[in-house]
Amino acid sequence: MTELVIRPERSADFAAIRQVLVAAFGDDEVADGVDRIRESWIYRPATSLVAVSDGEVVGHVMITGCTVTGEAGERPVAMLTPLGVLPEHQRRGIGAALVRAALAGAEEAGEPYVVLEGSPKYYGALGFRTAGDYGIEMELPDWAPPEAAQVYLLPTYDPADPTLRGKISYPPVYG
Repeated sequence: MTELVIRPERSADFAAIRQVLVAAFGDDEVADGVDRIRESWIYRPATSLVAVSDGEVVGHVMITGCTVTGEAGERPVAMLTPLGVLPEHQRRGIGAALVRAALAGAEEAGEPYVVLEGSPKYYGALGFRTAGDYGIEMELPDWAPPEAAQVYLLPTYDPADPTLRGKISYPPVYG
């Protein structure tokens, strides 16, 4: 494989990102969601990244915003969604490299953690843990096991901070 470059997305990348997401997910739904994210308060350009190989965008990941609401109130937190890699480039470590870079960006931004819905096996290998173990609740699709609600703790995470526990609310942009 040639050198892989991971960098923030640019508006010139949007069409290629759409192609990656449609190929990775098999329809336009996720790509349409990314378009809506870019128009909302949850968009975080610094942690919306592409993987480029031989000048071609081959992967994409975003860390966006969502809200956790609990007994101590409501606060914004970070969410990783979506992660997509062109099928012909999968199983080469590109997705893992994108996730690590996005998590580094969230850490740099001072986030306490990043939540996501996803494969416990895949994301567990990248250091994600079951969200419920940290007092974080997420509504999951019927097909997803409870372990699909996951969290990656960052250095500013304070287990004594009650504002970090509660139910994750998805902004309307997620439909």
